[in-house]
Amino acid sequence: MQLKADERMDYLTADGSMRIIQSPTVFSYSIDAILLADFARIPLKRGKILDLCTGNGVIPLLLSNRSQATITGVELQSRLYDMAKRSVAMNQKEEQIGLIHGDLKEMPARFGNDKFDTVTVNPPYFQTEHTAHHNKNEYLTIARHEVYCSLEDVIKACSKLVKSGGKLAMVHRPNRLVEILTLLKMYKLEPKRMQLVYPREGKEANILLIEAIRDGNPDLHILSPLYTFDQQGQYTKELHRIIYGK
Repeated sequence: MQLKADERMDYLTADGSMRIIQSPTVFSYSIDAILLADFARIPLKRGKILDLCTGNGVIPLLLSNRSQATITGVELQSRLYDMAKRSVAMNQKEEQIGLIHGDLKEMPARFGNDKFDTVTVNPPYFQTEHTAHHNKNEYLTIARHEVYCSLEDVIKACSKLVKSGGKLAMVHRPNRLVEILTLLKMYKLEPKRMQLVYPREGKEANILLIEAIRDGNPDLHILSPLYTFDQQGQYTKELHRIIYGK
């Protein structure tokens, strides 16, 4: 697999069975993607999964280790789309994982009545009205800031893409929780599970994982807190299990 000048090849799974193309100047996945892939409830054998804001394809690749369902990833940035395509091919996952180079806002029209069992999304987190607050790197600006899509754009698209009774799983930031809950309800996505992730005990939560069901009944479950590091600065047992499968 030919790599471009600023790219590297990393192991994606602890057993070394899966690899992924990354770039420090374009895109490298974070712990958020790993947590979302673990948190999402997906069909295991039959069904269809859609991953929006797929980046370099990290979530479709991780989900393919858990499921035989068909997986589609959607990415706006052409360079990231290309990285994802090559990573999928490198892992010989082309028959299971398909990729679309496009805008998530256009996907409801593209798929029409073709709905998904599960939609996952790791969207841009930051509302930044002034370009002075954007990252100097254009790739990172688009991935992290609401330049091409707002939170409402994301949730509206997800609502149209997931089937009735299907699941949306999203990772975001806790300071957007009230807005997220409001928009989910507005677009007929009923919040069902929520988990806050903390750097360590005594610190504020910095990651939010939330699942909603299309046309579901009100019944929100708040899961136990997840801590990233223990007091010695080592991964907690739960995070170690999520990352390494042990």
